[in-house]
Amino acid sequence: MQHKTLEQMQVIAEANPDITRPVMTRTERLERWAALLEKEPGRLLATLPGTEYQPVETRETMRSAGSPISVAFEDAVFRAEGMKDDSYGEAKRFFEITDRQLHEIVCYCHYGATVSAATAARHVRGAIGGSGMLARLRGSFV
Repeated sequence: MQHKTLEQMQVIAEANPDITRPVMTRTERLERWAALLEKEPGRLLATLPGTEYQPVETRETMRSAGSPISVAFEDAVFRAEGMKDDSYGEAKRFFEITDRQLHEIVCYCHYGATVSAATAARHVRGAIGGSGMLARLRGSFV
């Protein structure tokens, strides 16, 4: 093994900052989120109270430390992909899911104050197939 200084490596290495890796698809993001949750299936995660009753502006900014959304935001890959924070609205945007789908993953009314990571992961995986027109229509009624 050869050891080289940073200056020596810069002369040798050909770096091209214009090359970027492909953006993850919606399915890849959801699969990764579920896998992150499944790493600690028994972990209890915070829920968000009454997401379905909040005005849109309030719901979009809702967050809770230690929630399933926080698990996603802790991931460096998701932050590099453009996840900006661990709010409800950002999760909806970043994962391209409906209010109904996100409600199933994080709302207090289903689980109480906490939800197991395994249960959240199961609902994240359930959202993978539900991005069509029918799912969006259902989501608009929640």
